[in-house]
Amino acid sequence: MFSLASVATMSACIFLFGIFFCIIQNFQYMVKTAEQNVAVTVFFEKDLPQEQMDAIGEKILARDEVSDIHFVSADETWEAYQKIYFEERPELAEGFAEDNPLANHAHYEIYLTDVALQGSLVEYLESVEGIRKVNKSAEIADILTNFNMLIAYVSVAIIILLLCVSVFLISNTVTIGIAVRKEEIAIMKLIGATNSFVKAPFVVEGILIGLIGASIPLGLLYYLYTRLTQYVAGEFNILTGLLQFLSVDEMFRILLPVGLALGVGIGFFGSFFTLRKHLKV
Repeated sequence: MFSLASVATMSACIFLFGIFFCIIQNFQYMVKTAEQNVAVTVFFEKDLPQEQMDAIGEKILARDEVSDIHFVSADETWEAYQKIYFEERPELAEGFAEDNPLANHAHYEIYLTDVALQGSLVEYLESVEGIRKVNKSAEIADILTNFNMLIAYVSVAIIILLLCVSVFLISNTVTIGIAVRKEEIAIMKLIGATNSFVKAPFVVEGILIGLIGASIPLGLLYYLYTRLTQYVAGEFNILTGLLQFLSVDEMFRILLPVGLALGVGIGFFGSFFTLRKHLKV
């Protein structure tokens, strides 16, 4: 009965761990997706030749902080400007048909591998000859970086708390098992049983409790996560641009081995160290 209670409690702990893990992983995925849309924009000196712009682009792309760059010509910049500001009165833009007012606004949109590296990249760009202006998103970068750190701290705190609770439960189960079987253990010792022979069943029991206690909630989480992602995609498809969940395969490729390893590890270490403390053999 104590073993069944431990399995149930272990399942609850692993289930809570799995929920927090899924939430944290999806938050980090959404933040990472948002980071990929944060770009640093560089504008060139007046009448800079295209060959020099291309050379600057190659230097920028070679930087470790850069994942991709996109060149926007002056004509493309003017076309985008017209769509935004002359959408309702396109005839107003006809006066600039032969004269592009944004002739010196060719630029590169630079996307980062990590938004936290924006500062070092901007410092480099401002030192490059031929670049007259660097536009950056400092506030957005700081918000995303701080949010990532907050998620990391919260996840570590939650995981440590759940691990401590699980180890405590396994430890109590093994301690009770030792107390209940005290006479049997004494008889086994009298007829020549070794320390390892006496300890092994308790360790195996702890591992089985951890394995079973992890398998049940992982199966339930797999079902619930699949249903949730399908429901959100079907009922709230207007929010798919904001709520981008990790796929079930991507999520459980990490969660499944981590959850099973946690269950087995907690069961083993909880029983092993409890045995050393309480079992006098």
